[in-house]
Amino acid sequence: MFEFENVSLKRDGKMILKNIDWKVKAGENWAVIGLNGAGKTTLLKLINGYLWPTSGKLTVLGEVFGHTSLPELRKSIGWVSSALQQELREYETAEHIVLSGKFASIGVYEITTQKDEEAAENMLIDCGGKELIGKPYSILSQGERQIVLIARALMANPKLLILDEPCTGLDIFAKQSLLKRINAITLLPNSPSILYVTHHTEEILPCFDHTLLIKNGEVYASGETGEILTPKMLSDFYEHDVEVVSLENGQITVFPANNGF
Repeated sequence: MFEFENVSLKRDGKMILKNIDWKVKAGENWAVIGLNGAGKTTLLKLINGYLWPTSGKLTVLGEVFGHTSLPELRKSIGWVSSALQQELREYETAEHIVLSGKFASIGVYEITTQKDEEAAENMLIDCGGKELIGKPYSILSQGERQIVLIARALMANPKLLILDEPCTGLDIFAKQSLLKRINAITLLPNSPSILYVTHHTEEILPCFDHTLLIKNGEVYASGETGEILTPKMLSDFYEHDVEVVSLENGQITVFPANNGF
């Protein structure tokens, strides 16, 4: 899918990312965990070609940055983020926003066919948004908007799907519903590889077989999720003792140890 080879990024005299080595293979689903300011969003912007490495080599979907068309490359990458929500036109219907994903654009400027429109509606249905068809984006809840954005990202049949903190702002029921939808996507034929960026370990589904920990712009650890999300690793990562509790669905949650309560 992509490979960072000793990639660093410096902006305004400050080193944002330092010597990143990270490789994601086809068929792998990764969780990315880091505190605020760790460099998670910067990593994503590099993968999408919105930022360029100061040094090192970055290869995405077989294309080396500096030797490829970034607009074309982005059509193979689905990206769901809060920043994208702010750019969408709230008067457009859910399925029309989903349709725009085929062209990787805000709004649809191409001539479309009935087949295109049916495909957008079917994608929305597949993502659990059947009841959203015909509704303007402005009246949708935060959870419903995330379903629309994920369906939009899948419209171009991307090879890589990036979910940047998709559960932000959701209540516990909407969060669980969205996580079920994401898990269902991983079971679809020809499902894309998924990067799931979060602060919260309880959002990491069993389908995310690998995890990257990023701290202060550097890779702290990466590998199979079961080897990364351990009490020892996470206590060292957070620089605080933590307790790791296994949940029935194969997920885990983390609490500060000896917090005095």
